[in-house]
Amino acid sequence: MISRFIRTLQRKFGIAAPRMAVRTHVAWYWRWLGLAALGAAVVGIGWATYDFGMEFAGFRQSEAQRELAKLTDEIRKRDAEIAEMRFKVAEAERQLQIERATYGDLAKQVKTLAEENAALREDLAFFQSLMAAGGKQGSIAVNRFRVQRDTLPGEYRYRLLLVQTGQRVKEFRGELRFLLNLEQGDRKFVLMLPPEGDRQAREFQLSFKFFQRIEGTFKIAPDAVVKSMQVRVFENGASQPKLTQTVNVS
Repeated sequence: MISRFIRTLQRKFGIAAPRMAVRTHVAWYWRWLGLAALGAAVVGIGWATYDFGMEFAGFRQSEAQRELAKLTDEIRKRDAEIAEMRFKVAEAERQLQIERATYGDLAKQVKTLAEENAALREDLAFFQSLMAAGGKQGSIAVNRFRVQRDTLPGEYRYRLLLVQTGQRVKEFRGELRFLLNLEQGDRKFVLMLPPEGDRQAREFQLSFKFFQRIEGTFKIAPDAVVKSMQVRVFENGASQPKLTQTVNVS
């Protein structure tokens, strides 16, 4: 019993006894203050690391804002330049349209004047023939014989002017007949105007002392083409034409 007690004392206070550490007592507020300082140091180190990383990568907030403002200003300037260029292009297009319209009007005027000049020349020749004192008595001439397509498919319009030249002692009376040379595909054929039963139609009758204008239309198959047209002038009671003239159409 005594030996057991002695061994217990040796274990607690002898060489084999556990070590005892003596520590200084620290108040609780000093502990909290140390923890706060440690936390602040950690936060500061973290912020410094983040700021250094942002600066190293070129993504600092202030720099990004300056670059954004610079790019925004550049885009605004480019938009203004684009708007100005679009305005100039629109002005140029309008000016070009005006010039084209002016050129078209001038071309039409030139064409009209040329046609009027040609008509005046024909009128001059016509009145010269009317005023001619010589020539065969009662001779007939054809002026301005024209044949052209009309608005409807297969429709044609013809115009001509008959003039009695020389000494006009009496009124000319007679009739007109037309001979059409047509093509329809590979087929070629001839058509007479007016038909046999319509030769007394008013539009084909002639009665004039100086001149008579003739104008009319005729229709053929839409797929047929008039190659030429011949006018024949018959005097009343005559079986042979007094005058013939042919004009090519197409």
